[in-house]
Amino acid sequence: MARITDPSGLNQETEVVFDTSEQTIQLIKAGNLTDEGVTLQALYSFAKDEWRTDEGLIKYPFPFVAITGEQFELVNGWDFADVETKNLIRDAGWALRDTDGTTLEEYMNITSLGLFNDSATDKAYYLQEDGGVPEEIALPGEVNQAVQIFSAATLDDFNYRGFFRIYLREQGKTYGFYDLNVEQNIPELTFRKYALPLVNEIDLNYDITDTDIDSNGDGTADIAPYSGMSITYHETNQTRNIGGDDYTFDIIIDGNQGTAEQIYQFVQWSLRQPDDIDDGPGDVRGDTAEELLTFIGDTLQTSEGVYIDNFRAEDTNRLQFTDTTGEIREFPFVAAGNMVFNDNLQTDLDSKYFVFFTNDSAATTPQGNDFGTDGAILIEDNDGLPLTGDVGGNETISFNYDYDGNVQRGAGSDGTNAPFTAVAVGLNTAQYVVTTGNITRTTANVINFVAALERNYIEPNE
Repeated sequence: MARITDPSGLNQETEVVFDTSEQTIQLIKAGNLTDEGVTLQALYSFAKDEWRTDEGLIKYPFPFVAITGEQFELVNGWDFADVETKNLIRDAGWALRDTDGTTLEEYMNITSLGLFNDSATDKAYYLQEDGGVPEEIALPGEVNQAVQIFSAATLDDFNYRGFFRIYLREQGKTYGFYDLNVEQNIPELTFRKYALPLVNEIDLNYDITDTDIDSNGDGTADIAPYSGMSITYHETNQTRNIGGDDYTFDIIIDGNQGTAEQIYQFVQWSLRQPDDIDDGPGDVRGDTAEELLTFIGDTLQTSEGVYIDNFRAEDTNRLQFTDTTGEIREFPFVAAGNMVFNDNLQTDLDSKYFVFFTNDSAATTPQGNDFGTDGAILIEDNDGLPLTGDVGGNETISFNYDYDGNVQRGAGSDGTNAPFTAVAVGLNTAQYVVTTGNITRTTANVINFVAALERNYIEPNE
């Protein structure tokens, strides 16, 4: 059944019990009342009707003061009977006043806007003080629930009016989060309804289960490469060099050479753990920690102050790091690709390859260091190592190139296509072969070596 919004859906002693001796109002899941609950406005209206017609009730002071349709007071010594009753109240908050008008308790209503991916199972939870322990929303699915924000010193003595954060974090789904006080600029919450966005959907970058990270579910990553990953929260800024310049970060993720997706999966898993996820001396509870990573298309972007160590070189071009100043930093583009060798080069145990710049004409002042001259330049990879070596029986050998930063050809040549002349030569099986092309701003470059079969080579006598 749907939420009750009309007082005609309520009946005394079935859905509602007014106990005049205890001065309590109890809601019972019976008749028309289900987990969908009843609006406080409908309950208030029902109570008015009953007080007007019930000779037993009219003898007692009325329980409610209505301020708006979303804000009420319980007065004259009346209170809701139990937690179950309070959890069935929808669309309004209330204050409990004693007979002198002093506030004893306050409850706000939290109503989420938007849909959960699975309303039957996805469940939100909330935090009411920094560093505290989160509480689950009573029911799965979209939220419409009362949350207590104040208790007088004569009762439980707390005041949570200044802090409320709500989370939605389910395995394999995008995360939802909302900081009510900050986002709506509310210094002090009160007993009324607050609507806020909270949604989730299938996370296309999370295609594993928790047991693929944590085989026995003890909260410890024990399957590679996740077992070697970590998150460290630093008290002082840490410096990392990106493209030749130093920037500061205060949260460092060790990616343990995992892919960008695996690093993201480890972090998302960590952010659902109810335990300390800080690999340093601090204590950071995972399921209430701030989010650290976000995929924007194929690009993995960090939150402010977060850096990733030990990522795969092939992911360099799709990582964006937000430093402690809030600025996004990226490495210069690293081109990449594969050198492909035909069978003759693969089977020739003496075959070698060399990749030269065809010319240095892209430089502001070319020096004539072209292939075919004494000044010919071997192209260096992103680590500064020359692209030369043994074929070693490989069909393909991967390579990378600092497209935005390589100035081997001279000033002004960085950020331009690199014309190459690639040479391979074997002895007994592969003839000398030369191939030309350009290393472009992509990670799909290919250098093909197709050597003819060697039929005339004579091995020298030892």
